[in-house]
Amino acid sequence: MKVRSTTVVAVRGPDGVAMAADGQVTMGDTIVKGTAVKVRRLKGDRILAGFAGGVADAFTLFEKLEEKLERYPGNLTRACVELAKDWRMDRYLRRLEALLLVADRDHLFIVSGDGNVLEPDEEVAAIGSGGSFAQAAARALRGHTTMAPVEIVREALTIAADICIYTNDRITVLELGEEE
Repeated sequence: MKVRSTTVVAVRGPDGVAMAADGQVTMGDTIVKGTAVKVRRLKGDRILAGFAGGVADAFTLFEKLEEKLERYPGNLTRACVELAKDWRMDRYLRRLEALLLVADRDHLFIVSGDGNVLEPDEEVAAIGSGGSFAQAAARALRGHTTMAPVEIVREALTIAADICIYTNDRITVLELGEEE
C-alpha cells in the first residue's frame, strides 16, 4: 500500500527562516494520522529540517545529516553535499525513500537521494504531496506582502491544505529569527 503524506515549506528572509509542515499521514485512501510532526531542530537549534517520505527513512537521514554537521561544523552546505553523496553511493542509504528540506539563517536546501542538493533562487522551497501548492503560495506571499517568514509558511500551508487531499491544517511551525 502506497503511503502518501506531507507538505513541508520553508522561507528565508532578512529577519530569519521559518519551516512548516502539516500533520497528515495517509495510507491508500485512508488518513492514519493527523498530528505527525515532520519538522525538527538540529545542531543546537541552529538548523531546521523537514522530511517528506518514509518516517524511518527520514529519521535515518536526519541522523546521517547530524553526523555530517558534526564533521563539518558551521558548514551546512558541505554537510548537505556530503550527505547527498553518501545517500547516492551507499547501497543501504540508496534505498531510502524520502526528501529533506534543510535550512539555517543563511541557506535553504532540498536534499534528495539522487545526489541533488538544490538551493532555490527565490529563498522559498517546498517538498511533499502538496509542495507545489505551498511553494506557489509562499512565493506569491513573499513577493507581494510584507509578511514575515513565519507568517508566510503558515499561510502557504493553510492554502495547500485547502487544495491537496494529502495535506491537513494541523501545522507545525519552527523558526530561526535573526541573530542577536
